[in-house]
Amino acid sequence: MELHTSRLKLRLIEFSDLEAIHQLHSIPEVDEFNTLGIPENIEQTATLIESWLLANEQQEVTSYTFAIETISNKVFIGLLGLKLWPKKNRRAEVWYKLQPDHWGKGYATEAVNSILDFGFNKLNLHRIQAGCAVANIGSIKVLEKVGMIKEGKCRQVLLLKSGWSDNYEYAILETDYELLKK
Repeated sequence: MELHTSRLKLRLIEFSDLEAIHQLHSIPEVDEFNTLGIPENIEQTATLIESWLLANEQQEVTSYTFAIETISNKVFIGLLGLKLWPKKNRRAEVWYKLQPDHWGKGYATEAVNSILDFGFNKLNLHRIQAGCAVANIGSIKVLEKVGMIKEGKCRQVLLLKSGWSDNYEYAILETDYELLKK
């Protein structure tokens, strides 16, 4: 499965993405607001990828994990995930990570818009949400640009390398999305 925007191709990850994903997860700037932590070795990343591949391939998919590539030069620039709740809830959570040299260029906004379209128009979701550390200004801007609404703040819910962090909760409903696309 692939999703396309004017500048990006989002394709389901493959085990052959191991090196690129490991490199992305090993960058301190990428890890700053992430609870996963920097992997100790490539085997730890391989185990993570195997769990993502399993979730992508189950009879009832529980999550989609996409590699983000630029169309112009076919370079891996990040990851985008959509974690699904049980089907009856029609709900999912989006997450993303980009290589720092691709920050501030609109790629995250473009990728998240694509996954919102996929979630609402192909998966028939009712709600897509995202969490974001309160100091993660870049992600806050992305979530607000795509039309997500800040619903609240969870206190000290993220254990980051720097210590406990508060987390903003964002969401967009299918009705919000329909209004934005008019």
